[in-house]
Amino acid sequence: MTDAQRAVLEGWVRRRTTAQALAQRSRIVLECADGHSIMEVSRRLGASPDTVRTWRRRFLERGVDGLYDEPRPGAPRKIT
Repeated sequence: MTDAQRAVLEGWVRRRTTAQALAQRSRIVLECADGHSIMEVSRRLGASPDTVRTWRRRFLERGVDGLYDEPRPGAPRKIT
């Protein structure tokens, strides 16, 4: 993890307007980067080990952009 990536993730965790899902994913990645095991991170943050593995892997593959939600299948939402 680069210093720039760490700064972005820490900013998301601290910011009040960050979506809670994105903040949780950021916490997961930061804990893993600090050298904690998957089981320890899952216990500390109250997430399942599979969730920790998923977000850790996506961060390793795609970086910070991998933590955003992917588009959902189906027709796009229409706001009238």
